[in-house]
Amino acid sequence: MGCTNCSFNKIQTGKQENLSTNFFGSSSSYDWLKDLPEIGDTSTMVEVRFKDNRKGFYKNVNRVPLNYEDMVTVQVPNGYDVGIVSLKGVIAEKQYKRKVTNPDNTPLGIIYRKSSENDIQTWLNAKALEKNALIKSREMVLTLKLDMKVSDVEFQGDNKKATFYYISDGRVDFRGLLKLLMVDFSVKIEMKQIGARQEASKIGGIGSCGKELCCSTWRNQLPSVKSSSIQTQQLSSGMEKYTGQCGKLKCCLMYELDTYLEAKADFPKELLELETKKGIAYPGKIDILKKSVWYSYAKVGQIESGVEVALDRIKEVINQNKRGIKVDEL
Repeated sequence: MGCTNCSFNKIQTGKQENLSTNFFGSSSSYDWLKDLPEIGDTSTMVEVRFKDNRKGFYKNVNRVPLNYEDMVTVQVPNGYDVGIVSLKGVIAEKQYKRKVTNPDNTPLGIIYRKSSENDIQTWLNAKALEKNALIKSREMVLTLKLDMKVSDVEFQGDNKKATFYYISDGRVDFRGLLKLLMVDFSVKIEMKQIGARQEASKIGGIGSCGKELCCSTWRNQLPSVKSSSIQTQQLSSGMEKYTGQCGKLKCCLMYELDTYLEAKADFPKELLELETKKGIAYPGKIDILKKSVWYSYAKVGQIESGVEVALDRIKEVINQNKRGIKVDEL
């Protein structure tokens, strides 16, 4: 029992942060109000984090006294699971409203209790099966010649269910695989298909910026990234620069895209050549954020060095040109 008590104490007290991170992943939400007294907070909402940053929302209907990083035993269909408290109260309520688009079709479970020593031990026994299950399932896939890759395995806290996450380009008939898995592990099996971005978020890693991958730390939704976002932000060519560890375009290409789109909306749909008394000025380099364009005059055998013109001035010159007026200079 000494080893069991040691593991229980390390996890339950939250003092071994690296152990908590290994089991549950990094927290993607931070409650800036957690150190303040909870006066008047009547919300029973709790956000619970599971393996690889998977999260769920639960109601603390029994008003169990909870602190951040407490391990809790929660209700799931046909059993219970064990997770760690990541948010609670009004902050968890706000996060729930932000993440859950259709609350009516998202029933909430309840928190039974703080995880007991028996809950923790059962959960640890289930976690110990995951690596072997991943290896065996991959061997079965090869034997059955299925066009799929098993990416991860997660056992439920009560050791009554195992979820196998897999990647595949198309539909897969894995009925034969399900039979083998059920015989081998004697638990309920669920197969869940994920994409390349979801796989990267589960595996984790270090990005080219030197920090942990956004998808495995704080990003909750992983939308597709279009290649047009590269041109919109006037980034240099070379797709390999913008490919993440998932093999897809990096999520961070979307972080400033709205700013560029908003600034670009002020530009005319077509940059016209401007007529001046010096000659015709031709548009060149565009700086979207500075809202300016570099123009140059074409001469015989050479092109003069360009001049940077503000967008407001460009619109003014265009209006004058439409009235047949040639400006003295840009």
